[in-house]
Amino acid sequence: MAIKHGWKFIKCENDLNRRIAIIGGGPAGLTAAAFLRKKGYDVTIFEKYSELGGTMAHGIPEFRLDRKIIDNSIANILDLGIKVEYNRELGSDLDLNALKSKYDAILLSLGANTSSKMNIEGENLSGVYGGNELLEYKNYQDFKNKVVAVSGGGNTAMDVSRTIKKLGAKKVYVIYRRAREQMPAEQKEIDDAINEGVEILYQNNIVKIKGKEKVEEIECIKTKLIKKEGETRLVPKNIEGSNYNIPVDYVIMAVGSKTDEKILSNINLELNYKGYIYRNENYQTSDKKIFCAGDVSGDISTVAWAARSGRNAAEKIDEFLKK
Repeated sequence: MAIKHGWKFIKCENDLNRRIAIIGGGPAGLTAAAFLRKKGYDVTIFEKYSELGGTMAHGIPEFRLDRKIIDNSIANILDLGIKVEYNRELGSDLDLNALKSKYDAILLSLGANTSSKMNIEGENLSGVYGGNELLEYKNYQDFKNKVVAVSGGGNTAMDVSRTIKKLGAKKVYVIYRRAREQMPAEQKEIDDAINEGVEILYQNNIVKIKGKEKVEEIECIKTKLIKKEGETRLVPKNIEGSNYNIPVDYVIMAVGSKTDEKILSNINLELNYKGYIYRNENYQTSDKKIFCAGDVSGDISTVAWAARSGRNAAEKIDEFLKK
């Protein structure tokens, strides 16, 4: 709706003498930057790539999100007077302690684009790839006339499966442990994948990847959904003796994502029990001068939720700096 009506931020009239550094130029960082600049703060975004956009630019295929829409939205935000330093990566050529000495507040909006693993036998074979990395780096193999299995049920699984099918794969299976109504992917994305020839195997689970040096087949098992005490969501349970094999050439893991562990281990901030950066109700990390928003703190992994998280963080930073 905002795009349809040509919505833009209103430029700020009064500049405040306070500097804010935002690390990560994805939807959370860009949204936070816009709202903070609108309030009059001096905002600089530090981005590891040579362009902004985060998962919108490097994770969502162009057939689902027009690049022109991203570029126009980013241009409108930067037009507020936001500074950007490109090709600056935390832990590489960007030091958090050095930034703390120069800025009044720091927002971490790094995203979480390292694919999680299933921790099953054969996961280290040649031919097994992470879905996030495949989309981000466009690390496409020769999928033409190949059979590919994608493990997962979210939007990343749909994007990966559709991308691989468009690259000429003979067969693409999406293997998901629960039923369709439990899939986290948007219904339209599921419908589009099916209409494009992707086959979704509901209530199935990959338990082993087989092959000598490279992927040759996967061993799957059927599941049933049961109700567990204290759980609101039905839990999949493997059906003993229902194992079967599917010959495949590649396996793509799209079962979740996390922030690069190397970065997390070097910033000396407390993590929560799920391994994301801890934040309190004010979006502050264990260092009260450093805030975090979006996937890096474990928010729901969509562009809309990341943007909302960025806006919330901007409000909390503003409250913090006005105390």
